[in-house]
Amino acid sequence: MKSALSFLALQVLLNQANGTPLLARDRDYDSDHGCRVKYVVVLSIDGLHNSDVDKWLALGPSNISTLLETGYRYTDAYTTGPSDSFPGTLSAWTGANPKTTGVWYDDTYDRTYFAPIVYDESIDYNSTQLFSGGINPANLPQTLINGKCTAVYPHARTRVNTAFEVVVRKGLKTAYTDKHPAYDLVRGPSGKGLSTGYFPEIAATDGKVPGTIAYDQLHVNALLDWFDGKDVANAEGSLGGKLPTLSGGNFQAVSVAQKTHGYVNGTLAFTDALKQAMTFVDASLGALVEKLKAKDIYDQTLIVIASKHGQAPIDPAKFKDINPKNVTAATGVKVAFQTSDDIALIFLANQKDLHVAVAGLTARKADLKISDIIYGQRLIDLHFGDPTKDPAVPDIIIVPQAGIIYTTSKSKIAEHGGLSDDDRHIAVFMSNPHLKKMAFGQRVYATQVAPTILGALGLNANELDGVRAERTEALPGFHNGRN
Repeated sequence: MKSALSFLALQVLLNQANGTPLLARDRDYDSDHGCRVKYVVVLSIDGLHNSDVDKWLALGPSNISTLLETGYRYTDAYTTGPSDSFPGTLSAWTGANPKTTGVWYDDTYDRTYFAPIVYDESIDYNSTQLFSGGINPANLPQTLINGKCTAVYPHARTRVNTAFEVVVRKGLKTAYTDKHPAYDLVRGPSGKGLSTGYFPEIAATDGKVPGTIAYDQLHVNALLDWFDGKDVANAEGSLGGKLPTLSGGNFQAVSVAQKTHGYVNGTLAFTDALKQAMTFVDASLGALVEKLKAKDIYDQTLIVIASKHGQAPIDPAKFKDINPKNVTAATGVKVAFQTSDDIALIFLANQKDLHVAVAGLTARKADLKISDIIYGQRLIDLHFGDPTKDPAVPDIIIVPQAGIIYTTSKSKIAEHGGLSDDDRHIAVFMSNPHLKKMAFGQRVYATQVAPTILGALGLNANELDGVRAERTEALPGFHNGRN
């Protein structure tokens, strides 16, 4: 666990390193400005580890292997810690970590809010329907704004702007699709980052791999329509007949297959369910490429694959579930809120109880399978933040042993959100016909996607608050986009 936590400390040093510009290839690719394109598509294959890419390539030729023939692959790429979907998503669009964005999880806490901050299907009008009208304001958390109790939409939760906002301010079009209306998050603080957003509710599906594939197809169809300049039924906003300069989306099938079927015990090869999910994702990437070629814009498009998160454990033999209520009880004090997956974020009702809570948890480390308890100065040293000064920072972070999930669910054998390699070591690669096949083995982070994509579009990545705050550089091989 010590090495996994050190990644966070190393991130600040890494973000100060300069990116290496591409060699001149043609008028769109020059050593002064790096990779220049007219369009960027950023896709998350949720749950996809770097190791999964190797396993998929070993099975034979594929659309992914073709993309990598003219692409840059980053074999030591890490998502945020914690590795929940919300901070993982924001990393690629803001260039920043939870300490800077203020967004730690989709369900978390803030001492200035009147209720826990839960941004999932529970804020829909009706989560049993794919489209029930989007976000119901009555289901939102509230805080005081100018002395008035105000509902806070997800986009207003983040403290920094997004790449979508930068692009829209230039008069260009943006489009994004994801698994809940709560992904309003990516619009950024202005609420104006998306020209169009498409958010069918995944909770309305059966939670099985075939049903999730059918659900993911909705996202794929939306992307294909957008590159025909078409608007999508049940989407919010409009492209006005134009193509999106910056677009993105995600796939859920791999994540669901990992949670419900996992990997083969012993060999850690793909189960049949995972193969089915990967086959669908690979075919979908092929369909997107064919669309871009048909529109004669393939050469002008940078395709980015950057997973929001991995999934833990990869090895099914390590899996064990523990009731999160046992963690709460072990503190021996009143807990205001606890977020639990393969991590536990604890907010104390009274911060003066910190040492009593830590003592209680320490006494139960063995039966709760706790690997580490992070609190006090270590929260600051590891760049999580200071809970005595920032109302969004938890008082205690519990790191369980590898494979442990704090859950009462009996339907999953893996989860994400934690700090382990299985959670954070993700698949990241870029593809464009003008790129030379290359693999970069140095440590990189998902936050570096944001300045990379803006630089590729010829925009100034310093317009991102998170990039300035964390001095985030572009990925190796690309100009840093900071003018």
